[in-house]
Amino acid sequence: MGLNTKEAPTSGALVLLDAAAVAELPGGAEDFAAAAHRILAELVEAGAALGWLEPPSADEVAVLVEQVLDRARSGDGALRAAYLDGRPAGFGYWLRHRRPTHRPHADLEKLAVASAAQGHGIGRALSTALIADARAAGIEVLTLDARGDNADALHLYFSLGFTEYGRLPDYVAVRERRYDKVFAMLDLRRD
Repeated sequence: MGLNTKEAPTSGALVLLDAAAVAELPGGAEDFAAAAHRILAELVEAGAALGWLEPPSADEVAVLVEQVLDRARSGDGALRAAYLDGRPAGFGYWLRHRRPTHRPHADLEKLAVASAAQGHGIGRALSTALIADARAAGIEVLTLDARGDNADALHLYFSLGFTEYGRLPDYVAVRERRYDKVFAMLDLRRD
């Protein structure tokens, strides 16, 4: 349900934007990257399992956002941004595999929901939209990996039809702690 608007989302319920709509917002990719940075920095600082030990820099997130938007424009990815009551509340994206033999497949790379916005169904809405985008793009298998202690995320993914296909025990190192790395997949060919 991407919006094609020149104005930022205003108050109300949840609004999801696709990559094209994000690029058309006032401030475009730069403002979205700043919002994504704030969300990621807050979550990583609190210990969220998002792949960073320390919050990423604003420049690192800006480069990431530009890369995801480029891949989305070429049909090799999808980005969804969530706004709750007119404020950025979360985002997620998937990227198609680059290898020619793996082109029908994509990884759900990141899903992040701001702490203050959690509990409003944003993670489910983003995931559902990204799955729909993957189907529309002809993706056959959507994969992801998650840290084994991220029970809420794993519960969400499994409730959406993902199944675990592998696990690396104690693979993720966060300082002295070790966590399993869980691999899950959603076979879109079966729908």
